Amino acid sequence: MDTKKIRTKDLYDVIIVGGGPAGLSAAIYLGRAKYRVLVMEKERFGGQITITAEIVNYPGVEKTSGKALTDRMRLQAEAFGAEFVLAEATELTLDGDIKRVVTADGAEYQTIGILLALGASPRKLGFAGEKEFQGRGVAYCATCDGEFFTGREVLVVGGGFAAVEESMFLTKYAKKVTMLVITEDFTCAAGVSEQLKNYPQISVRFQTELIEAGGGTVVEYARIRDNKTGEITEYRAEDGGNIGIFVFVGYAPATEIVRDKIVLNEQGYVVTNQNQATSLEGVYAAGDVCIKNLRQVVTSVSDGATAATSLEKYVSECRERLRLPRAQQPETAVKSRAPETAHAAAAAGDGAEEGFITAEMREQLLCVFDRFARKVIVRAYLNGTGASGELERFADELKGMHDRLELAFENLEETGEPFLEICTESGSSGIRYYSVPGGHEFNSFIIALYNAAGPGQKLGERVVERIKAIEGRHLLQVMATLSCTNCPEVVMATQKIASVSDGIDAEMYDLSKFPEIKEKYQIMAVPCLIIDKGEKVLFGKKGIEEILEAVEGL
Repeated sequence: MDTKKIRTKDLYDVIIVGGGPAGLSAAIYLGRAKYRVLVMEKERFGGQITITAEIVNYPGVEKTSGKALTDRMRLQAEAFGAEFVLAEATELTLDGDIKRVVTADGAEYQTIGILLALGASPRKLGFAGEKEFQGRGVAYCATCDGEFFTGREVLVVGGGFAAVEESMFLTKYAKKVTMLVITEDFTCAAGVSEQLKNYPQISVRFQTELIEAGGGTVVEYARIRDNKTGEITEYRAEDGGNIGIFVFVGYAPATEIVRDKIVLNEQGYVVTNQNQATSLEGVYAAGDVCIKNLRQVVTSVSDGATAATSLEKYVSECRERLRLPRAQQPETAVKSRAPETAHAAAAAGDGAEEGFITAEMREQLLCVFDRFARKVIVRAYLNGTGASGELERFADELKGMHDRLELAFENLEETGEPFLEICTESGSSGIRYYSVPGGHEFNSFIIALYNAAGPGQKLGERVVERIKAIEGRHLLQVMATLSCTNCPEVVMATQKIASVSDGIDAEMYDLSKFPEIKEKYQIMAVPCLIIDKGEKVLFGKKGIEEILEAVEGL
C-alpha cells in the first residue's frame, strides 16, 4: 500500500453504512474508544424501528417508541465524538487496507474499516396491480399512510409480528380491517396475536392469498384466493367506495450494493462469523442485514457492539502496520454537530414544549447557524388566514436567533396560499414551505437553510453538471405528512437540486392541510412527488438520481 495516496487528514477509522440500532450501537462503542467514526445513513437515523410506536421489550426500558429510543442512541454516540452524514452510499471499494465509499451526490470517503448495517426494506409481493396502485391504495407503512383510509375498509396482507401490530394501529382510522394470512396460523408469538381479540374491527382469513388489486385511478377491489378450496372471490367495500391494501410480508436485505463483493446466502443476507466479520478483511456486518433467527432491536444492538469491538482491534493493527498516526476525533460533540443532527436532542428530550422550537433545539441550532458561510433570509408571505398564523408563529421563533439568519415578513393576497421562502441576499433559492416544517420535516428545513447559506451538503461534480444541464423551468412539489419518516429524504433531495439550479423550484406541503391537492391527484400515500403540476406523479422514496431521471425525461 502506497501510504502517500492516503488522505490521512480525512481518513476515518470506521465508516458505518446504515444508521439503525446496529449502526448506532457500534458508533457508541467506537466513539467511546476514541476512534474516528462516521455513520452514513441515506434515509433516517434510527432505521425501520422509528415507525414503531411502542416498544415494551427492550431491557431496562419499560415503554418507549422506536424513534425516542434510537434518538437517544444517536445522541449518546454523538456525545462520544461520532460523526453523522445523511447520504446514500452507491459504490463501495472493500478490498485492500484502505476502503472507499462513494455517495449518490459524488462525495468520496476513505476508511480503514467498514461496518455494513444496511438493514432491510419492506418486501413486495408482486401481485397483479401492486406496482400500478402503489400510492393510490397499495401501501407499506400504516404510520405514514393509515390516515388516508379514515372511514374506509382495508386489507392487511401478512401474518407476522408487523402485520398484527400494524392491523391494530390501522383501527385508529379504518372502519374495518381484514387480515389475509397465507399460512394456517400466525407466524408471530401467540402473546402478540392474542391482542387481536381486543379489536372487533379486525377479522382474519387464514390460508388466503391476495392475487390482484384493481380499479380505476384507485383500488376499488381485490381478488382473493382461498387456498383450502381454490375458490377466487372479489372483495369490495360494503359502501362501494375505494379500499386500502397494506402489505407486511417481511423485509428484503438491502445488500445489492455488496452483491458479488462479499459472501451472501441464497436469500441475500450477509454471512458473518461470531465476531460479525464478513468474507473480506476489515469488513463487518451487523443487524437485520445478517443471517439470524431473531430480528429485534436488542439483537441488532448486540451485533453492533460485537462488530465494534472487533473493528477496534483490526483498525489499531492496520494503523500500526501502515505506520499511520491515530485519527483525531472532533474536539467536542457540540462543535462537530452536523446540521442533520441538530434536531435529535429535542426529539429525545424530556423538557416541555415552549412552542415549535424548544430551548434545547435552540441551543443545538446555534451550533449549526455558526457554520453558515453567508446570511440566509427566510421570507414569510402571510395573509391573515389560519395557516398564515401558524407560519407566522413559527417564523417569529426563528427571529433574532443568529446574525446569519434573517426573517422578513411580506403581505400576500388574501386568496393566495401563505408560505415560507428561503433566500440569500442575492435572491430566492427556489425553496418554499407551504406548511410549518414540524415533525420529521424540521430536519429538511434546517438542511435547506444550510444548503442556501453554504457550505451546504457535498455534491459531486458530475451531479452538479447534470443538474445545471436541465433546460427550462421545473416545479417539484413534495406532498408529505409530518409523521412520515420517508418524506424528508424526498424533500431534501428536491431542495438540494433547487439550491443548485436557477430553473428548478422545490416546495413542501403537509398534505393533511391541502385536501384539494390530495383529491386532484388521488394521493393515498406519501411521499408523493408532483413534477410540473402533474406532468409526472411519483410515489415512494426517491433520491437525487431518481428525481433527475424523472425531470430529464420530460
